[in-house]
Amino acid sequence: MAISKKEVEHVANLARLNLTDEEKETFTKQLDAILEFANKLNELDTEYVEPTSHVLPISNVLREDEDRPSLPVEDVIKNAPDHEDGLIKVPAVLESE
Repeated sequence: MAISKKEVEHVANLARLNLTDEEKETFTKQLDAILEFANKLNELDTEYVEPTSHVLPISNVLREDEDRPSLPVEDVIKNAPDHEDGLIKVPAVLESE
């Protein structure tokens, strides 16, 4: 599978990139080389290879999501730039109709 200069121009246009003719030639050659290498991977016999999502054994290191006591409201309010009746006030983010 080869990529054409016209396809490079199309992708550059989608990315709103202005490429010179020299850059178009360079990227066409580079993308061709990448596609050629990717096609070589299709030549590998993977019939007996188990599908994996990672090449290394990786486990989740995050803690379990469990209910825990939170900070006292008074301590949280101390760091808030504006508050009222124990609630943090923030600028409006939605416009009313």
